[in-house]
Amino acid sequence: MEKAEKRGKRGGAALAVRVVLALLLAVILVVVGYVVYLQANYYRIADHTALEVENNGENTLKIGDTYTAVIYNIGFGAYGPDYSFFMDTGEMKDGTKTSGKYGKAMSLDSVETHTEGAAGVIKNLNADFYLLQEVDVDADRSYHVNQEDFIKAGMNGYASVFANNFHSAYLFYPFNDPHGAVQAGLLSFSRYHISEAERRSYPVDNSFITKFTDLDRCFAQMRLPVEDGRELVLINSHMSAYDEGGTIRAQQLELLNSVIAEEYAKGNYVIVGGDFNHAMGEEVAEGFPSEQKFPSWVAVLTEEDLVNGVRIVRADNELEVPTCRGADIVYTKGVNYTTVVDGFLVTDNVRATAENIDTDFAYSDHNPVKLRFELIK
Repeated sequence: MEKAEKRGKRGGAALAVRVVLALLLAVILVVVGYVVYLQANYYRIADHTALEVENNGENTLKIGDTYTAVIYNIGFGAYGPDYSFFMDTGEMKDGTKTSGKYGKAMSLDSVETHTEGAAGVIKNLNADFYLLQEVDVDADRSYHVNQEDFIKAGMNGYASVFANNFHSAYLFYPFNDPHGAVQAGLLSFSRYHISEAERRSYPVDNSFITKFTDLDRCFAQMRLPVEDGRELVLINSHMSAYDEGGTIRAQQLELLNSVIAEEYAKGNYVIVGGDFNHAMGEEVAEGFPSEQKFPSWVAVLTEEDLVNGVRIVRADNELEVPTCRGADIVYTKGVNYTTVVDGFLVTDNVRATAENIDTDFAYSDHNPVKLRFELIK
């Protein structure tokens, strides 16, 4: 009897080991299969890809006339005041570590509400040009709301250009709220004729994990004829945010500088607008009240980083209205770290002023910026 019991126990233990090993093997196969799936679906869009211009107009830009342009990162309709994003981390001044919660928007209703709110802000600003970032076309994170079509529906009389900069397979992370598959990009509008548009690929981090989670960074470069025979080169840009050490951002800035210098040398006018993911000057890096420490993700862009003949257009109210909030915690004015990372660069043949538009981050973790400019001889 005793020997039979021992054999039974040994048999039970052996079965338990086999079950554990089988489960472990199944997990390994699932993980390996998922990595193969991600790798098989990973690709980069080729540099110098031509972009389609829809509903193109015939109006030509004139020397000395005043025009307006607006930039706005709409945050894929997710970032209401109660939203925090899983990739964002920070630290309070008392030492408490902070980390965002969500991988996708909180609900379909929230995406529709924030997209509609952002579209309303855009329309009310009544600009000649719009440069928008983080516009989802078909994404799990935004419940498949086509934000490009939604915004375009209210933009009669504008040409539009879309450049894809996020095209990921299904990202099963964070595990409790997966980010999912994403198709998103940069959406630009113009009341004036665009003769040519192309997508320029920024250098990106190709390390094994990061390449699946970060955007396929790019800028949309549009050429608009000017009455004097030159061109306005209008650029919609979204540079990298999660770049420890700043190596990739430095490479991206080098490419952008080279394009600006080349066009300026031809005598063309250049305006770059977008989300630079750099504080736009030393003054705004720590220029706003906050209960959080200065975050590691913030790099500072100064005119010393730019080629000759180009400048940052500092908003008249740059120390009154920030354009970006930390998304590691929900938004409370005066608590979150805030700064100015959205703005415009212009060449010396463009006279310009800017204003940061205060939405109190109602529809995005960014505020819009409005530029008034003239092309000068």
